[in-house]
Amino acid sequence: MRKVALDLGVSKTTFCEVAAGQVVKRATVSDVQSLRPLLGPDQEPARVAIEACREAWHVHDLLVSWGNEVLVVDTTRSKELGIGRHGRKNDRIDAEVMARAVERGGIPLAHVLSPHRRQLRRWLGLRRSLVEARAHLVTTLRGLGREHGWKLASCSVENFTQNVRKASLPPELKRLLEPGLRMLEATTPELDRVENELIQLCANEPTVQLLSTAPGVALTVAASFVSVIDEAHRFRSAHEVESYLGLVPSEDTTGGHRKLGAISKEGNRYLRALLVQAAWSLWRTADPGDPLRQWTDAVAQRRGKRVAVIALARRLAGVLWAMWRDGTVYDPAPLAISQARGVRRAAQTLEVRAGALERAARKRPFNRRSRSAAEVATM
Repeated sequence: MRKVALDLGVSKTTFCEVAAGQVVKRATVSDVQSLRPLLGPDQEPARVAIEACREAWHVHDLLVSWGNEVLVVDTTRSKELGIGRHGRKNDRIDAEVMARAVERGGIPLAHVLSPHRRQLRRWLGLRRSLVEARAHLVTTLRGLGREHGWKLASCSVENFTQNVRKASLPPELKRLLEPGLRMLEATTPELDRVENELIQLCANEPTVQLLSTAPGVALTVAASFVSVIDEAHRFRSAHEVESYLGLVPSEDTTGGHRKLGAISKEGNRYLRALLVQAAWSLWRTADPGDPLRQWTDAVAQRRGKRVAVIALARRLAGVLWAMWRDGTVYDPAPLAISQARGVRRAAQTLEVRAGALERAARKRPFNRRSRSAAEVATM
């Protein structure tokens, strides 16, 4: 097959094809549809590399429909291919570097989401934008109030507009806040419509309903988890999922010394933040007998609240993945059994260690009668 790479841009797409280590064709087009003369169904099929980005899914589907094989490059590992090496990075160079990587093999691939999960992620992204815009607008309006010496009463975002209009504010401040209040009034119903669409999408996702049975996990968290992970069985263990989401400690192993740092923060930032929020909610609201809450209490006593919550978010990600893999609802009983086994193992380890140290302490520091032959020879 032909070896091709595309560097996708906002205003243009750069095409590069290599054969036998040489660039045989270059092109620049204004949109992906203009690639039909180069990669269309009437052309010889090609193995095409593209970097993961917003339009990558659409481009992937289009090129596959034309009969090509598409390799979506994991952008977190694109430097392994030589992209950006020596400070040289532009569309032409990037396309050539990827095309050469296609020819020699070993491209780090990104997972291509299934169409339904893409739709779910799009609506989740739109909801996130509306929620953040609304929160930012409320923060701005509160700041304007403080500038005029007025502290607007604390309330939910849904009641903010109504409460501000009821407050006895100076006419000048009311006139200043009114455009923002009207914007809030327009945003709230749109957000409701987006959330209704998400509810309908999640109704067709049994996995979302299943994951929502976990304490602290609302529909948004469960849907986001499903939209990012996509398929539970593409991971072999809970640790792989936790690492994929950037919730495992970063590691530096040099010179035989292993040093663990803060979490790596790789992967989807938004899902990681949602899991941390879910961890806080679980810790505050779960039943006192819940094993996850008890485990978090124990970690907090040793390491502090912040470390405990991050650790709980990591463990929660593993629990959600296991529930998805096994098709089970949240059941604290197996967690309690696992936790009890861990405590017993830890207790046994401490007991064995204490016994060994005690036996070692009873030994004479220098036993003259048991000197080795080598020691005697050196005397």
